[in-house]
Amino acid sequence: MCGVVGVVSKSEVSPMIYDALTILQHRGQDAAGIATCDQDKFHLRKQLGLVRDVFRDAHMIGLRGSMGIGHCRYPTAGSQDRELAQPMYVNSPYGISVSHNGNLTNKDEISQILTDENLRYLSTDSDSEVLLNVFAHELQKQGTSSPTQKEIFKAVRATHKRIRGAYSVIFMINGVGIVGFRDPFGIRPLIFGSKENDLLGPDYMLASESTVLDTLGFNIIDDVEPGEAVFVNKEGEMFREACIENPIHTPCIFEYVYLARPDAVIDNISVHKSRMRMGEALAEKINKLKPDHDIDVVIPIPESSTTSALQLANTLGIKYTEGFVKNRYIGRTFIMPFQEKREKSVRQKLNPIDFEFKNKVVLLVDDSIVRGTTSRQIIEMARTAGAKKVYFASAAPPIRYQNVYGIDMATTTELIAHNRTEDEISELIGADWLIYQDLEDLIESAKHGNPSIQQFECSVFDGKYITADIDRSYLKKLEETRSDDKKSRKLN
Repeated sequence: MCGVVGVVSKSEVSPMIYDALTILQHRGQDAAGIATCDQDKFHLRKQLGLVRDVFRDAHMIGLRGSMGIGHCRYPTAGSQDRELAQPMYVNSPYGISVSHNGNLTNKDEISQILTDENLRYLSTDSDSEVLLNVFAHELQKQGTSSPTQKEIFKAVRATHKRIRGAYSVIFMINGVGIVGFRDPFGIRPLIFGSKENDLLGPDYMLASESTVLDTLGFNIIDDVEPGEAVFVNKEGEMFREACIENPIHTPCIFEYVYLARPDAVIDNISVHKSRMRMGEALAEKINKLKPDHDIDVVIPIPESSTTSALQLANTLGIKYTEGFVKNRYIGRTFIMPFQEKREKSVRQKLNPIDFEFKNKVVLLVDDSIVRGTTSRQIIEMARTAGAKKVYFASAAPPIRYQNVYGIDMATTTELIAHNRTEDEISELIGADWLIYQDLEDLIESAKHGNPSIQQFECSVFDGKYITADIDRSYLKKLEETRSDDKKSRKLN
């Protein structure tokens, strides 16, 4: 879950990339970076921190060039290291940099081949560096000093054959152009568009979410299809080509639950409308389970649950109100690396408005429940504020399994729903009643927006991994890497 952007323009691109990264900040708060190309000169600035803190005027002045890529990082392996910030760069051939969103599931296998057979040096344990070197090696095999779109697409096809997992990626080839592509399942989003630059011709942009293009005045052309590549050369000519046969479109459903901004449209599905449908489905389930419920008021946990909560309240015909004041200067607790930091941030982030809770039966609505500690704290806040009863609804089903495609969800032992019943979870978080969304209803909430998509990546809910290369040993190793204890030892 990172944010990526790439631009080819007739003017300086760094201001556009900076603005794009601020719009994508919700996708990664750990680090940010911009790489640009000025003729054949490469410029790079990356650092740990928020976009606004990484770039100063002096940095922006140095990022010259009419094409570039940007990245805001969410650390899927939990590690915080400037060397893992992106874009990453390799100088052979041409000079290539990468911005990557996702996770390669065969990283270790490919790393060994790269070093032993392809004779390429890896300086980090990042799967993004592996992806960069695979593409660079396949492009070098084309044996040309100035690759055309035909040779670039051939390198993309060869890259698809070597790697597995989720990848929404943009490469910048110095002096040549930028190329973006998605994995054969289209798990992570990527969209592209254009806008006229006076009389000089069109500018092109690729980005993780449509909101970036909308805000910066670009006209959306299309989502990059699964397995497809879009290449824009330095002259501003755009080419696209399917680089695999028989792709199976399977976007990550958690994008619609939590990851994406509500004003985004991903694979022709409105995130806002899908969340409205989630609220409607939850309301119907409540009416079915408790037609004589005693709920007085519906209160969302800001902000990604707001849309679902409002629609739920409207469907039930119950009062909706904002009962928590959010400190917008605290980041998204879901993507913070340590439990202690997450718990502290919840207390700093939300403050209840007491009179909205006092002597009322309150239904709190959140987008999902991951570890349960945040939910427990919020329920305690509601009781302290005077709530008579506290019910809790999740717009997503129980999260029982790890994500291997770019979301550092938690180890299975840290997931509150793993090997627990809903009654047990309700007791642990201190709710008087707990309502989860049904997986079938969640899928239908997203699918309704684009019936041509027949399936979604739902592994965190059902444990089914679509790349078919995930076994118990892989999950065990991932479990060891992702635990808070392991992260703490790594930093120390």
